[in-house]
Amino acid sequence: MKKIYGIVGYPVKHSLSPAMHNAAFKALGIDAEYKLFEVKPEELKSFLKDLGKNSIQGLNVTIPHKENVFEFVSLDSDNSYLKQIGAINTIVNKNGKWFGYNTDIPGFAKHLKENFDPANKKVAIVGAGGAARAVSFALVKSAAKEISIFDIDKSKSENISKMIKSLEADFPIYVAKSIEDLKINNKDLLINATPLGLKPADNLPVEEKMLRRDLFVYDLIYNPAETQLLKLARKVGAKTSNGLGMLLYQGMQSFEIWTGSFAPKEVMQKALLEALQ
Repeated sequence: MKKIYGIVGYPVKHSLSPAMHNAAFKALGIDAEYKLFEVKPEELKSFLKDLGKNSIQGLNVTIPHKENVFEFVSLDSDNSYLKQIGAINTIVNKNGKWFGYNTDIPGFAKHLKENFDPANKKVAIVGAGGAARAVSFALVKSAAKEISIFDIDKSKSENISKMIKSLEADFPIYVAKSIEDLKINNKDLLINATPLGLKPADNLPVEEKMLRRDLFVYDLIYNPAETQLLKLARKVGAKTSNGLGMLLYQGMQSFEIWTGSFAPKEVMQKALLEALQ
C-alpha cells in the first residue's frame, strides 16, 4: 500500500515541499506520495487523531501548528531539548507511536554557514514564532555572539529569551521593544522570521535606512525567491539569502527520518528550483 506523507499547516498552498519530496520518492523508487494538508488550528486535534486511518506515515508541520503538535508526539532521548524549543516541524510514525523532530534547526544552520558564518557575530531577528525559535537555537549552537529579537507580540520574544536562557544560561539575548530598538545598524546579521514578504503588498519588516552594505540579510521566505526586503538589501549593497537552502536541507533530513534512505540532494534541489519557476 502506498505510504502517505505531507505537510500540515494553514495556509499551505504555497508550499514547494511536495515537488521536492515526490521527486525524491520517484528517484529512489519508493511507493509513496507527499500531499498538502490545509488544516485550520481548530481542526488540528481531530486531524492528528485520524492520521493512522488515513495511511499517513510522516508529516512536516508548518505555520501555525509547530508549537501545538507537541501534545500528540513523543521525543527520543537525544531530542529532549525540543521541549524547551517548543517547536516541532517533522513527525514520524514508528510502530504506531508518533515521534517529533525539528529539522529546521540543522537545516538553517547548514545553509546559513554556506553563506555566512555566524560565529562571534551579532544578530537581529524580526519575528518570534516557531521558525524563530529554531533559528535562535541554531545561532546559539553556531556560537553567535548575541541575539536581539523583536515581535509585535512582545510575549513571544520573551518566551524565546526564556527558552534560550533555559538551554544556555549565560547567552546574551535581548528582547527589543521596537524595530528601532533592535539596533540593526550595529548588527552583522539580520534575519526575517515573519511572513512579511509572502505577498507583494506586505509592509517591509524593516526600513531602508536600517540596512547597510556590511550587513548580511537572511529572509526565511523562499517564495517569492526575492522578497522586497532582499531587493532593498541588495540595493544598498548587502549580501543576501532567501530560505530555499534551509527548505532543502530540512526537507532532506525529514526525508531520511521518514524513509531511512539517503536523500537525493540534486534531485530535490532541481525539483525545488523548477517548482519556483
